[in-house]
Amino acid sequence: MLKSVGIVGLGIYAPEKVMTNADWEKLVDTSDEWIRTRTGIQERRYVTEGQGTSDLATEAAKKALEDAGMVPEDVEFIILATCTPDYRAQNASSLVQAKLGAKNAAAFDLSAACSGFIYALSIGKSMIQSGMYKNILVIAAESVSKLLNMKDRNTAILFGDGAAAAVLKEVEDGYGIISSFLGTEGVLDETLRINYGGTLHPVTHEAIDNGDIYLKMNGQEVFKFAVKALPKSTKEALATGNINVEDLDMVIPHQANMRIIEAAAKRLKLPMDKFYVNLQKYGNTSAASVGLALGEAVQEGKIKKGDLLALTGFGAGLTYGSVVIKWAK
Repeated sequence: MLKSVGIVGLGIYAPEKVMTNADWEKLVDTSDEWIRTRTGIQERRYVTEGQGTSDLATEAAKKALEDAGMVPEDVEFIILATCTPDYRAQNASSLVQAKLGAKNAAAFDLSAACSGFIYALSIGKSMIQSGMYKNILVIAAESVSKLLNMKDRNTAILFGDGAAAAVLKEVEDGYGIISSFLGTEGVLDETLRINYGGTLHPVTHEAIDNGDIYLKMNGQEVFKFAVKALPKSTKEALATGNINVEDLDMVIPHQANMRIIEAAAKRLKLPMDKFYVNLQKYGNTSAASVGLALGEAVQEGKIKKGDLLALTGFGAGLTYGSVVIKWAK
């Protein structure tokens, strides 16, 4: 019998700077009504000058460790899901390890965009079940605002910054992460990516002038992918765990767009009141999105021990995935 692994500590953090729809009205041709009706977003948080992804991750990690009753020296491994690291050639997770003082932990970054928290939970669970480690700190953190073209209303209004962290350990038998599903539909076009800054196209003055160093997205293609990927991955994870969709107490989806969440709910034949939504406050925080929503749902007392949850996401790559959890706290 494989040991049961679950979340024993949870922490979330969002930077203090708030960017409202009214603020965006001053920058581009848009309106509060236009943004709300098409996305559901009202405001988002942005990092300030000198604040990086590792700083957000560290703050969330401190809260998760406190919630778990642990100190940094207890951590054996750190997985940081991010596509916005502080630096190109140094993993952000090693910065977090140093800032936390988690001197006994190994660390690596995981890049799966908005699916990152789902991927990291699945990998962390497997590493504990293998016997390699007894506890793992999973973090998802993003500073997407640093990669936005502030003149492009089609992308810039959608994203925000934030972080979430979870401590994984062995839990009571039958609780914790029951099952998971991870998927990829690789694309070669620029459906959702930054074209310059990698090894194929290093940054040039021309790329900067043309705005090629910023995030670009084909919104229609992402929408079509997302409304299929969310329900598919949720159903796959449920099937692996021999759980019926109607048995779910709550679905915590990637917080990208209200229309996507509503479409996924219809395909899963679940009422919207089973979906936790906080995108109105944070926008799309990429890998941090699902963890931020989970953390707020727990803080608000909407999740209790024994509840069945489905965490589900999708992102650039294109990646997608779900984990089903029987809440152990």
